[in-house]
Amino acid sequence: MLIHPTIDKMKEMKLHGMARALESQLELKEARELSFEERLGMLLDSEALDRENRQTSSRLKSAKLRLNACVEDLKFKAIRGLDRRLITALSSCDWIRDKCRIRITGATGTGKTYVACALGHCACRHGFSVVYFRAHPLFDDLVVAKADGRHKTIMSSIEKKRVLILDDFGLEVLTAESRRDLLEIMESRYGISSTIITSQLPTDNWHDAIGDPTIADAILDRTVHNTYDIKLKGPSMRDPKSDENG
Repeated sequence: MLIHPTIDKMKEMKLHGMARALESQLELKEARELSFEERLGMLLDSEALDRENRQTSSRLKSAKLRLNACVEDLKFKAIRGLDRRLITALSSCDWIRDKCRIRITGATGTGKTYVACALGHCACRHGFSVVYFRAHPLFDDLVVAKADGRHKTIMSSIEKKRVLILDDFGLEVLTAESRRDLLEIMESRYGISSTIITSQLPTDNWHDAIGDPTIADAILDRTVHNTYDIKLKGPSMRDPKSDENG
């Protein structure tokens, strides 16, 4: 029996994992000695793994994470204030299944963005959709989007993501339009999906960064409950003398 037409048919059917696995089996005497059922199981396992890898790659591309960060690369020196047990727990992604939030605060250079992107990367690997934005560029784009008709589309896209990463929140006091957009985003996600917010400001100062007391109360009420707080400290990791990268 000619096997190459079978391999070509697999590729035509986009069974690329199975095709590669079958080609490998043909080259290995040990694989050829296995039973049909065993070889078929190996082909199916290879196809499932290939599809999972492609789906993960697609989710990571869509997430547009600022940094290529992984939880496995995080450093847990005491000076940083990063709790290994907490990160291990968060790595299970149960916080996403439970619709919880994460707030990451600390001075500039302490690794807030890295930790947020590492958790976002982990979420993609666990099958969750993720999207990353720096806070003020997002709010600026939403202002423009109201004029060119994209506002509803952007807001709908954010709402559908299981994890939203809002980085560098609080660098500037929000405008009236940005406050309303942030309230809409947090309201649409509350009890439905999860959000990671990073900020140089301690959470006690977020009220002032939002600007309007009434809207600030409404927004912060949606970031307090079922929330994990990660407070990073220590010297800037951008210092060339630092031996840490996450």
